[in-house]
Amino acid sequence: MPSTIAIASYLEPEHVERIRAEFPDVHVSYDPSLLAPPRFAADHTGRADFRRTTEQEARFRALLAEADVHYDFDRALAPHLPTIAPRLKWIQATSSGIGPFVQKAGLDTTDIVITNAAGIHAVPLAEHTLLSLLYFVKDVPARLGDQRARVWERFSGRELRGMHVAVVGLGAVGREIARLCRAVGLRVVGVRRTPVDDPEALHVDEAITPDALHEVLARVDAVVLICPHTPETEGMMGAAEFARMRRGSLLVNVGRGALVDEDALIAALRSGHLGGAALDVAAVEPLPADSPLWDLPNVLITAHSASTVDRENERLTDLFCENLRRYLAGEPLINVLRL
Repeated sequence: MPSTIAIASYLEPEHVERIRAEFPDVHVSYDPSLLAPPRFAADHTGRADFRRTTEQEARFRALLAEADVHYDFDRALAPHLPTIAPRLKWIQATSSGIGPFVQKAGLDTTDIVITNAAGIHAVPLAEHTLLSLLYFVKDVPARLGDQRARVWERFSGRELRGMHVAVVGLGAVGREIARLCRAVGLRVVGVRRTPVDDPEALHVDEAITPDALHEVLARVDAVVLICPHTPETEGMMGAAEFARMRRGSLLVNVGRGALVDEDALIAALRSGHLGGAALDVAAVEPLPADSPLWDLPNVLITAHSASTVDRENERLTDLFCENLRRYLAGEPLINVLRL
């Protein structure tokens, strides 16, 4: 039986038509009226107030039921997919860190193959990391304060070049962060679970395993977190780790909020021991309105949006088309989720 694809989150018409054009023998089911309208480019969740009517819900479930391939999840229906979509063999996700969600939905105990979007967000996250480092090194908050106060007062700044940064996590995104940091003159220490024989191949000057992180914290100017949330990494940056860091050093978290003990982070920021923190993620999202992080002058918050750019769906379509070609040919898929 020919394959049928159900597109389960909003995708621009040009990308849908590209899939149809490249795979004319595959049936592509896509009805944007059944999906939450996007709030911005590459929004895979859509407006929170969207609700399908009873008739629309029946149509959407029928669309899912006939497909053996799903492009993205309907998150509310994910736990029920084995029943709703008995033909389903493969889901292409649109995000990278989907392990906890897949486990919570119980999909890890099924035979459904799930591929993630690892690597798709490497460029925007690397650019955001560089922005974050420059934001604090060039003391942008002070410059904006002077501008708003109409103060013309000369000052002496700092250079990013020559600083040391630890990049925790050397997947596709971590390697691109390391490459971009080295390109502007930083020395990069990469942290990865398994030993590295050739650091240069991963765009780092030095590679260590997590057991050596405490020693490294004392000699770097910034730490960038881009590793997944696992039992081993949960709370990996806490009071002891912040105390090991140099006074005035920086933290950039573009990984997961659970990697950081937020109470310890707030204490380190308030004391001035930590010079600044750029937080794209939080332990609880949305970040609660009463969190002290909102008001600290040495914090940059970006609402889990650093990876989202206008070209994201184009890159996701590239990945999906390559994986679909492999799926139809019976070849191994790219980015298969391993838990």
